[in-house]
Amino acid sequence: MITLYGIPHCDTVKKARAWLAARGVAHAFHDLRRDGLDEARLRGWARELGWEALLNRAGTTFRKLPEAERAGLDEARALALMLAQPALIKRPVLDLGARRVLGFRPDLYAALFPAG
Repeated sequence: MITLYGIPHCDTVKKARAWLAARGVAHAFHDLRRDGLDEARLRGWARELGWEALLNRAGTTFRKLPEAERAGLDEARALALMLAQPALIKRPVLDLGARRVLGFRPDLYAALFPAG
């Protein structure tokens, strides 16, 4: 089963969900804020995708962190922050079972789910 992880009101997540729905790609949606994320899954994503790529430094949540929490981040501190505040995870995360895809790009999704 394909699972899309994200936050419902995130514009990029909305685009990804609309893209999948328009092409009839069956998937489950996991709301990171409402449903949370277990540490083992987040650690697995960090191993596969890199913790730096997973950390959404461009978002409001990151920018609102005190400077002391943003400075000198390492993997352990970044993962702890992402677990405490799932909005810090770059989104969406598309879980295909055998691999994960971070973010939404229509060309990449089209390659993953060719028409037909």
